[in-house]
Amino acid sequence: MQLSAVSRRCSTGSMTVLGDITQGTTPWATTDWETELGHLGQPDALVEVLDRGYRVPGAVLEFATRLLPRIAPDLSPPQSVREEPGELVRVAVTDREAAVAEAVERATALLERPGSVGLIAADAAVEAVTEVLAGSGTTYALLGDGSLADARLTVVPATLAKGLEFDWVVVLEPAELVAAEPRGLRRLYVVLTRAVSGLTVVHARPLPPELLAG
Repeated sequence: MQLSAVSRRCSTGSMTVLGDITQGTTPWATTDWETELGHLGQPDALVEVLDRGYRVPGAVLEFATRLLPRIAPDLSPPQSVREEPGELVRVAVTDREAAVAEAVERATALLERPGSVGLIAADAAVEAVTEVLAGSGTTYALLGDGSLADARLTVVPATLAKGLEFDWVVVLEPAELVAAEPRGLRRLYVVLTRAVSGLTVVHARPLPPELLAG
């Protein structure tokens, strides 16, 4: 219905429709452009694939796009054009409590570097993260709590991560993100691609097998 409404408003002109179908996390999200062009009433419209990435560094993008064969098998992986490959760190610990503590420690340490820090966790894990942060005395903001806290470190529930970006991102328990919803692998792709300079992944549970493909 939304696409039909757009089509009616552009019936005598041209339109440019942009989107990343790999980031669709709802049951009604786009799965292919051919279907969407049909809803727009333009089944023969030109589809131009933009496969050059300017925001996410190469090391992070390569790691995240390991998910593509599962979530968007018809798409070729995008390529980063940035000369600096960025930083990718993977940290395995023994249990969930240790993972939360390690994620907080890593995020806090990143405050010593210039830029913003996002600590992204499954929604159900956010309370545990904020409890540890509060105990450490670290100043942080919690996305979605209605406050306007001014802090360089932001705790982000995974379901609110889309559209955001941080210089440094710490992701807690990818497997927990995947298990939290039917399209969890797509949510994980969104979360992993929020980093502009570096990504740290902390986990006690095994990483999703798709991320081990490389």
